Amino acid sequence: MQPTLTYPIGTPGQAWGAAERDQWRARQVRQRSYAEDVLTAIEALRGRLDVEMYGDVIYADAQHPAERFPLRALRSRQWQPGLPAVLVTGGVHGYETSGVHGALRFVDTHAERFAGRVNLLVVPCVSPWAYERFQRWNFDAIDPNRSFRDGSPAQESAALMRLVAPLHGQFAAHIDLHETTDTDESEYRPAVAARDGKVFEPGSIPDGFYLVDDTDNPQPAFQQAIIDAVSRVTHIAPADEKNEIIGTPVVAPGVIHYPMKQWGLCAGVSGARYTTTTEVYPDSPRATPEQCIEAQVAAVCAAVEFVCGAKS
Repeated sequence: MQPTLTYPIGTPGQAWGAAERDQWRARQVRQRSYAEDVLTAIEALRGRLDVEMYGDVIYADAQHPAERFPLRALRSRQWQPGLPAVLVTGGVHGYETSGVHGALRFVDTHAERFAGRVNLLVVPCVSPWAYERFQRWNFDAIDPNRSFRDGSPAQESAALMRLVAPLHGQFAAHIDLHETTDTDESEYRPAVAARDGKVFEPGSIPDGFYLVDDTDNPQPAFQQAIIDAVSRVTHIAPADEKNEIIGTPVVAPGVIHYPMKQWGLCAGVSGARYTTTTEVYPDSPRATPEQCIEAQVAAVCAAVEFVCGAKS
């Protein structure tokens, strides 16, 4: 029988209160710079795309001085309302590095070739506080990727929803860039169980890239186009002995379904016909960090090319 893992904060069976949340915050250490890594890269692209300032995230409490993070998006310079639009988001979970840098690299190396074919809106890093701390949650111990809903408790999620809302009806596709890492099992799932007063039940991490399609709006041809493109860069995660990936039935090689809007997922915010969440595995012995970034780029390119083909 596998032992039950416990998290070092909280009392088993009891949901966290303010004291436990403060303990959790005290454990979070700034390890990199959003300004240097992301904002500087965005500014370097200003000559080729429009930079949109869509808000700020501000966090402070009695133990922590106020931190302000300006939120930035990149938008096609000649936005044409008659063209389909594609939304690309990264860094909804700040610790998922290749999503942030994959979005930036896509813009730097590929965005211009789609000019006049589609409109692009790229948000490279939705959760900057979490990016700096290699964290899944935000300052308030909230998962932004379960918070894309009306009255969102997550500043990051609410800000992105405000950015996207005026463009509803224009988006053909939305691709949200994520990672599944070994720390999902060692840190984040135990933390969720502790925070919510539940028992942690260990799972497994799939070795390879996979996609999450929308249960309520499945688009298998779109997912397959992305899988085909990424398979030329890195390996696709196989199903386990139950024909599942992370406890969810596999509907096609490397593809599972989640109810995006019901769960408050980022990929459900745009109203697009074609939506997906990418998941790379940076801890695989068969993949490098560079391959993970390139896999994200390949996924975005395939998604945009699919939209271009669907339009023609």
